[in-house]
Amino acid sequence: MRRMSRPADAAPADEALMLAYASGDALAFEMLFDRHNLRLWRYLRRSAGTDACADDLAQDVWLNVARAATSYRAQSNARFSTWLFTLAHNRLVDHWRASRPVDSLDQETDSGERLLDQLAADSGFGPLRQLESRQQAMQLLAALDALPPEQREAFLLQAEAGMRVAEIATATAVPLETAKSRLRYARKAMRQVLEAP
Repeated sequence: MRRMSRPADAAPADEALMLAYASGDALAFEMLFDRHNLRLWRYLRRSAGTDACADDLAQDVWLNVARAATSYRAQSNARFSTWLFTLAHNRLVDHWRASRPVDSLDQETDSGERLLDQLAADSGFGPLRQLESRQQAMQLLAALDALPPEQREAFLLQAEAGMRVAEIATATAVPLETAKSRLRYARKAMRQVLEAP
């Protein structure tokens, strides 16, 4: 098993970590997981609707990463994160085909709290600030929920995954102009809802 040599001040690129993992370096996989799991999980959570579903989907995505390690090829025009979120997109499509989740702001999460309460400001703020935060969270979720699925996905891939438009086009298998349009319409719709009195 080959282990990557890592200078103390330089973090290895994701692509190099994936190639090292394919060569047997388990620490490389742990580093990739640590770097990307939270963003991946948030993307899946906001797309799929529940913590439990996001947990299951994220586990499936990471298992697919592990299975595909030996066939992974670093490409100069595609980042590892684009490949990872393409796997996540494909897993979501499979999930949506199997069932259509319905999420409500009043729905209880796995922790027993309402989704709305989890998005609001923490209790360190005064009651007025908590109410304002709760209202803003409700508006944001309602605006996000009102988006057509394709626009919501493009918006979340950019907001949660930090993907560029070209990467979103690649991940969702659409032309670049389609990805641009979806993002533009999503931003416009979100802005209109959030700016409404």
